[in-house]
Amino acid sequence: MLHIYYGNGKGKTTASVGLAIRAAGAGMKVAFLQFLKNGTSSEISILKALENITVICCEECRKFTFAMNDLEKAEVTHRHNEMLKTVSDLLSENAVQLVVLDEFIGAYNKKLIDTELADAFIENDLVKGEIVMTGRDPSDKLIKYADYLTEMTAVKHPFDKGITARKGIEY
Repeated sequence: MLHIYYGNGKGKTTASVGLAIRAAGAGMKVAFLQFLKNGTSSEISILKALENITVICCEECRKFTFAMNDLEKAEVTHRHNEMLKTVSDLLSENAVQLVVLDEFIGAYNKKLIDTELADAFIENDLVKGEIVMTGRDPSDKLIKYADYLTEMTAVKHPFDKGITARKGIEY
């Protein structure tokens, strides 16, 4: 089944981390992949310490996409493709039962992943396990495939008052 947590509000990654912990606690094998993130978010250290959870991040993603040059975008795209191939193999081998693709929707929308590869994953691998995708603005195709569709809407946020992201809360 496909779970999509999307929207402009806080909580997409937080919800996916919670589900990963719940699944691991139930004895499921989990793959937690972060697209567009280099592995420095605070949740990564604890997820890596948990039995049954494999964490894969995009170390090549060292800045926001709008600040990347073409070479950096190509490196990130290559890494994202490798990540998706790895998790596809893990699903095919039944080595994981839950896959979290954090910020996958953003990577897909910004073409920082091979869209043909991603489309094949969506069409072929969703039946192999529980898949979670997070990000903003899922395509109609993703919405069609979703079994769970949860929108996180920002009603009020400290950023609106000029308060920047805080370690342990927003990252």
